[in-house]
Amino acid sequence: MALVECVPNFSEGRRADVIAALVAAVEAASVHLLDVSSDRDHNRTVITFVGEPEPVIEAAYRTAQVAAAQIDLTTHRGVHPRIGAVDVIPLIPLREVALAECVGLARRLGQRIGTELGIPVYLYEAAATRAERTNLAVIRRGGYEALQTSIESDATRQPDFGPARVGSAGAVAVGARGPLIAFNVYLETPDVTIAQAIARTIRAASDGLPAVKALGVLVGGQAQVSVNLTDFRQTSLHTLITAIRTAAQQRGVEIARSELVGLVPQAALIEAALDALMLPPQAHDQVLEYRVGAATQDYRPVPFE
Repeated sequence: MALVECVPNFSEGRRADVIAALVAAVEAASVHLLDVSSDRDHNRTVITFVGEPEPVIEAAYRTAQVAAAQIDLTTHRGVHPRIGAVDVIPLIPLREVALAECVGLARRLGQRIGTELGIPVYLYEAAATRAERTNLAVIRRGGYEALQTSIESDATRQPDFGPARVGSAGAVAVGARGPLIAFNVYLETPDVTIAQAIARTIRAASDGLPAVKALGVLVGGQAQVSVNLTDFRQTSLHTLITAIRTAAQQRGVEIARSELVGLVPQAALIEAALDALMLPPQAHDQVLEYRVGAATQDYRPVPFE
């Protein structure tokens, strides 16, 4: 069975009734809801669901419809960059489906959102029609506020689908990509300038770590390095947090804790453990549960009671 993952991000992390409506839109479709992650400071909710291709893009459209009706960007405030009520809709191939097929799905979904909901749509990552739009940060630059004027006056900000004007629902980026890990690291300081300096040090755009996007924000009075790891095969989670710890200690600060937003590939955690323990890559095949699963087709965790 072809299996596609969808991880739409919504500019709402505080109103429980709106979040419930978004979840209900997913549950009404023939897909599997896996996770809902909301943050009040970011004022953002990330929903993860999987299914066969057609039901997945139907569920994504329904959530965009709910978001457009219930989220007003003119009054929205949060620390996370955003351009729309439904800010980004990525499609990720998991099983028996190629990235190229997800590109086609993303373009069909984007066209429907632009036509039926009247929302400007920007195609990004593998679905991008312009080279510069493979980078989501380029599309988000300046946020909703800047897009309100630039979409009409700047030819480079013209959407792929939908009107060249922005209403209260903003715009949306729709794309196809590989797995992304959203990983936040809290520092033992309220000084957000330290988090911002660390973000500049580690991000790929500043000649830092490959496949790392980062920014420094203040969350609940605590400085946070907010990271999107776009390819854990290029930079492991262990390498990432080691770099953040080193940069923090150079500034006289320690890491308080970290968190995941949404889901993470199991392979990324195994790889981080192998790195931390200085084990060779082939040690991955020495995991007991993997061997049991391969022999019995039962991959449930072993309880060790």
